[in-house]
Amino acid sequence: MIKTFCRLLILALSVAPLAWAPAAAQQGGAAEQPAPRASTGGAQTLEDILARQRGENLDDGFRREATGDPARAAGIAAQLGTLGGASDSDVFRALRYGSADVTVSARGPATDVIIQDSGMWWLELRKGPLLIWGGWLLAAMIVVVLVYLSIRGPIRIEGAKTGRSILRFSAIERFSHWLLAGSFILLGLSGLITLFGRFALIPIFGKDFFSVIALASKWIHNNVAWAFMAALVMVFVCWVVHNVPNRADLIWLAKGGGLFSKHVHPPARKFNAGQKIVFWVVIVLGISISASGLSLLFPFEMPMFAKTFEILNALGLPQLFGMGELATEMTPHEEMQYAQLWHSVVAFVFMAIIIAHIYLGSVGMEGAFESMETGEVDRQWAKEHHSLWYEEVVAEEQEAASREAPATPAE
Repeated sequence: MIKTFCRLLILALSVAPLAWAPAAAQQGGAAEQPAPRASTGGAQTLEDILARQRGENLDDGFRREATGDPARAAGIAAQLGTLGGASDSDVFRALRYGSADVTVSARGPATDVIIQDSGMWWLELRKGPLLIWGGWLLAAMIVVVLVYLSIRGPIRIEGAKTGRSILRFSAIERFSHWLLAGSFILLGLSGLITLFGRFALIPIFGKDFFSVIALASKWIHNNVAWAFMAALVMVFVCWVVHNVPNRADLIWLAKGGGLFSKHVHPPARKFNAGQKIVFWVVIVLGISISASGLSLLFPFEMPMFAKTFEILNALGLPQLFGMGELATEMTPHEEMQYAQLWHSVVAFVFMAIIIAHIYLGSVGMEGAFESMETGEVDRQWAKEHHSLWYEEVVAEEQEAASREAPATPAE
């Protein structure tokens, strides 16, 4: 009986505050509400944590301003004195929010930035959506190529090979192409190792061995980039005159280039419409990825996004999409974060396109690889895939032969 009574008493005492609290709140009003964070001594509360998890903007002044008070420092009690009126947490917050008086021995821009708290959005985007969507894009392109290969199969030379070749690409053209292709592959692989290595390679090889791979990838990426940019200029100079759109390109596009049906060979000059699209995509994306790469190599000398955002704001493009005005004043670290994200996004799109290009230039089309291997193609291949160009070459050969033929003596 006594035990039962005690249990009922404890239950009543525990329920009574819950029943009384709403009435007390109504009677006391706002004036009797406890001060914010009073129970935590000014530190963050559970509601602060939940608000951040919900993605709400949180006034962090209670932390930003809690960096210690030198006036409250204890008096000097020994020869070395005291640490002052700031605890370790106070010093950490001052470093995090950039209010600490930092002195460094290194001389250079932004060397006194110890913690850059504003870069967390970049870190979360880099290790989350960027890797996920970029990886799926490359995987999707590989699947598309495999499905296309299984349905369409390799594009064969339909007519009988003549056994006589025709020069398609000169030595300098092939050198420019392979320099661009080789440097791009090295840059792509080293970039993927840098992005995915922490999650994909460390579990396999361990941190020690991955550090060697990561350092080698960084060195390759920084130095091979110069070969890529040089090759991009060479390719542009060699082929820009052949990649000007013309009326034949419309016919080629209307017929799908013969890529989706057999026995269809739309007329084309040295480069067909599909190759021209790839050419201009390579040039545009190559220039863009080179610019962001240079900005990453020289972040203090070549910032690019603050000026870019200023131009976009002047054009009204961000406002058109409801984004408001973009920031036009950035620290070097913010410039590097935007440059790295743009560099990676362009690289993923670039690699996806080049995967399709590699397929069509190798196993996807008979005779295509030989044009870049030896520079020569069979005349039947040229006649089927680039008939207008083939006719031009034959006409030039006939004209040259007529000039070299000996004159017939007059009777």
